[in-house]
Amino acid sequence: MSIVKELQQIINPEHILIDEPLKNHTYTKLGGVADYFVTPSTVEEVQEIIRYANKTDVPFTLLGNGSNVIVRDGGIRGIVLSLKKFSGIKREEDKVIAESGARIIDASRFALSEYLTGLEFACGIPGTVGGALYMNAGAYGGEVKDCLESALVVDSTGEVHRLPADAFALEYRTSNIAEKGYIVLEATFSLEEEKYDDIKAVMDDLTYKRESKQPLEYPSCGSVFKRPPGYFAGKLIQDSELQGKGIGGAEVSNKHAGFIVNKNKATATDYISVIEMVQREVKAKFGVELEREVRILGED
Repeated sequence: MSIVKELQQIINPEHILIDEPLKNHTYTKLGGVADYFVTPSTVEEVQEIIRYANKTDVPFTLLGNGSNVIVRDGGIRGIVLSLKKFSGIKREEDKVIAESGARIIDASRFALSEYLTGLEFACGIPGTVGGALYMNAGAYGGEVKDCLESALVVDSTGEVHRLPADAFALEYRTSNIAEKGYIVLEATFSLEEEKYDDIKAVMDDLTYKRESKQPLEYPSCGSVFKRPPGYFAGKLIQDSELQGKGIGGAEVSNKHAGFIVNKNKATATDYISVIEMVQREVKAKFGVELEREVRILGED
């Protein structure tokens, strides 16, 4: 039996796309095709897909909403699983419970509507809740680890667990989620009640800072590099006189040096080449190794 027919026995055939261009699912608008792009709608379907991939040795990749990832031009073999149908957000007591496919920015806005404070930092982060946990996303002095209480995950064997926040070893832009083989299904954030106007004022200020400083007019993966100890990545890149320099259709943003933009029909190879150029130049000029924050998936 073909892979497609076997997958159709697990999930709705309409939720399986063959040779799906991943540029349609990444913020950089880059990337080759996924052999099988699947969008399950229940926890049981996720479990069965994982078990099927394990049983058949079909390659398996989890993709969020593609905001902090670059997919190479050759695409991704095997099954690419998207949890975009897991998008629910609700309140229980002073907690916001968000499914992994919901955008963390939407969880932040929901918290505002419920007069709950603690997620304001996320009001400009476009990634999913699952992706935010994966990299302990943060901005403007806040990060996921500050308010995460627990998460529901499925492990590499297809078993579901609810784990406390400290089980994920959340540190600056990192966690052990990939190492443990977890897929996040849902996150519970512990927040506090506050006046609506006070929460909104903070979010409006952060939104202004983001929109005025970031090159949102071009496709990009957001901030490319982690902050090196004792430095700011954007300042190092700016002082290396790399803004406006590029390869092919990708270049270092003139608006924010920490961003690389797809300015003119770039390929993933162009984009990755610019990342490597920036790393070389900053290392040569300042002796500082810039570590990528963005993930690179797929093959050339």
